[in-house]
Amino acid sequence: VQLQASGGGLVQAGGSLRLSCAASGRTISRYVVGWFRQAPGKEREFVAAISWSASVTYYADSVKGRFTISRDNAKNTAYLQMNSLKPEDTAVYYCAAQALTGWNPIPPYEFDSWGQGTLVTVSR
Repeated sequence: VQLQASGGGLVQAGGSLRLSCAASGRTISRYVVGWFRQAPGKEREFVAAISWSASVTYYADSVKGRFTISRDNAKNTAYLQMNSLKPEDTAVYYCAAQALTGWNPIPPYEFDSWGQGTLVTVSR
């Protein structure tokens, strides 16, 4: 499955952005979809993930209550709604997918398909 992330940009602290992850090549309805981010000089970190049916979601503690992951399997797209953004949320955000057959719900969450990143910059 090929993934294309979009929706990044520059936003002031306290603002909101919605990222999209469009899949092609295969339907993502049988994939777990996740979001990761990598800030300058830091390692990539997990942000959120959502099960194929959207019945289960996973969040990093740093974004709980502010970010919401969702998906629309009919549109073959997943989303990351980011509210109350902070300067420390500045990073390149990547979406990823893992087929259900290979999914392990125990962290660290592993994904084998990755899209290119989209840059989110939060100013003070």
